Amino acid sequence: MTMDAELTVGLGPLVERFDHVSMAVRDIEAASGFVALVAGERFDGGLNAGGDFHWAQFHLPGGGTLEMISAVDKDDPSHFINRFIDERGEGLHHLTFKVTDIRAAAAAATELGFVVFGLDDSDPMWKEAFVHPKSANGVLVQLAEFPHDFH
Repeated sequence: MTMDAELTVGLGPLVERFDHVSMAVRDIEAASGFVALVAGERFDGGLNAGGDFHWAQFHLPGGGTLEMISAVDKDDPSHFINRFIDERGEGLHHLTFKVTDIRAAAAAATELGFVVFGLDDSDPMWKEAFVHPKSANGVLVQLAEFPHDFH
């Protein structure tokens, strides 16, 4: 199989669907104007399990989900969201794809030559790994495995 054919197949058998696009913002409430512009309706959100960032998810008209993330400590220069915003400004942070098997998806992406990091399968409700933007045309890709009724 040639590399082009391998990439055509890619993670296809492991990807259930595109799940959401995530934006990094300084303040989720202050960014509500953007949500209003795209007619998003908030359906979920809160503080992440680690307690260091807030997240909110919005249903978009016609389908799709927009997520916004912001650091709890907006003055912490070492926080990943603050670093991202300081370097690139507010905006697209990552794309998330729901996969059937996080370990298999991470291994397949690595086998295809992508740099995978942050594999965490310690929580049965949310397992994730990331494809580094340097190997994915500048886009951080989150691969996530979670139950169908999780959100």
